[in-house]
Amino acid sequence: MEWDWTRRIFDHVDVFASDYAASVRFYETVLGVLGVPRIAETDEWTCFTNLNVVDRRPATTNLHLCFIARSRDEVERFHAGGVEAGFRSNGEPGYRDYGAGYYAAYLLDPDGNNVEALYRDVGNIGHGLT
Repeated sequence: MEWDWTRRIFDHVDVFASDYAASVRFYETVLGVLGVPRIAETDEWTCFTNLNVVDRRPATTNLHLCFIARSRDEVERFHAGGVEAGFRSNGEPGYRDYGAGYYAAYLLDPDGNNVEALYRDVGNIGHGLT
């Protein structure tokens, strides 16, 4: 089946946070490296373009979020920035067995959600999407 990989299928995702301030700090730290800005906020939510961190319980758990990186260097800076800020690694930067050219790193947000930065080399389906 052919697919238009430039087509957006999600408008936004809400992540409920048990520690709102810590979660905002996490996403601001790691998404800033990927060029994803904080664009709006209230006392109850912070919007990072298509991701909203929401001060609501129960917290979102067991979620895997994957963000597009524009280079392998961005993947490495995403991981290093998160670890240097005190967040937990869930996978060092490197190639994965999910297909040729799949270069990723993983961090855990304050509620244990698995947050990935992914760069797809030339030849990997989805390469060049940003």
